[in-house]
Amino acid sequence: MKWTGDRSGNVDDRRGKGGGMLVGGGLGTLIIAAIVFFLGGDPSAILGSGMGTSAPTEQRALTAEEKRIEEFISMITAENEQTWAAIFSENGMEYNPAKVVLFEGTTQSGCGTAQAAMGPFYCPSDQTVYMDMSFFSELQNRFGAQVTEFSVAYVMAHEMGHHVQNLLGTLNKTEQLRRSGRYSQSDMNQISVATELQADFYAGLWAKYTENRERFLEPGDLEAAINAAEAVGDDNIQKRSQGYVNQESFTHGSSAQRREWFMKGYNTGDITQGDTFSALLK
Repeated sequence: MKWTGDRSGNVDDRRGKGGGMLVGGGLGTLIIAAIVFFLGGDPSAILGSGMGTSAPTEQRALTAEEKRIEEFISMITAENEQTWAAIFSENGMEYNPAKVVLFEGTTQSGCGTAQAAMGPFYCPSDQTVYMDMSFFSELQNRFGAQVTEFSVAYVMAHEMGHHVQNLLGTLNKTEQLRRSGRYSQSDMNQISVATELQADFYAGLWAKYTENRERFLEPGDLEAAINAAEAVGDDNIQKRSQGYVNQESFTHGSSAQRREWFMKGYNTGDITQGDTFSALLK
C-alpha cells in the first residue's frame, strides 16, 4: 500500500517506556478476553484470573523499525479519522475520533490491564484501540496469515469499526442484551458474531472510502486483508487449536463470513448495508 502524508495526534506510543512483559497467557486469553471487550463488558475478572502475569521491563530506546511502525500507525489512524468523519457527516452526525495506544507486554487501559496475549482490541470505556505489534507475528506464525502493511491496516480498521459501533450505540445495546439474562450462551455467541462481522464490514467500508480519496491501494492489498480476516475466522482457529469445528461456539464468524462482510463493505461503499444483526439473527 502507498503511504499518505497524513498523521494523527491521537497515537500514544508506550513501547520502550518500561512497564510489563507478559508471562504465561496465550490463545485462550486472547479469545475469551476479546469476546468481553468487543461486547463492551468488564474484562477485569479474566485479566486478573492468573491466565497471564507481568514482569517489569526497563526503559529502552526504540529501534528505527519501531519508529517506522509508529509512523505507519499514525498514518492509518489519520486515514480512519478522515474517512469516518466524512461518513458521519454524510449521515448528519459528528465523529469523535478514537485514540490508539501502542504497547509491549502489558499496559493499563480503561478496561483493565491490557495484555499482549489478547491481541489488538478496542476498549469502549476510554474509546481507545490498544495494539501490541507482536500480535502480527502470532498471526503469521500461528494462524498462517501473510502479514503485510495492509493486513495491519485491516486489523486497525476492524478495531476502529468497534469504535464506530460504540459511537452509534451498538456496543451498548449488545451489552444490555448480555446483562438481561434472557439469552442463552448460543444466542450471545451469535450476537458476538454479528458484532465482529459488522466491524469487518466497517473495515471494508473504510478501505473503499479511503481508496476513493487517497488511491492508496496497490495490487495484492485487498487479498492481504482478506487473508488476515480468514486467518482469524473461528473455524480456522478451532481447527488449528483443537482439530475440529464447533459452529455453536463461534464468536467472531467463520473465515468465509469474515471475507464476505469485509468485501461487502468494500464493494457497496454504503454504511446502511452493514446490518449483520438482521442477517444473522433471523
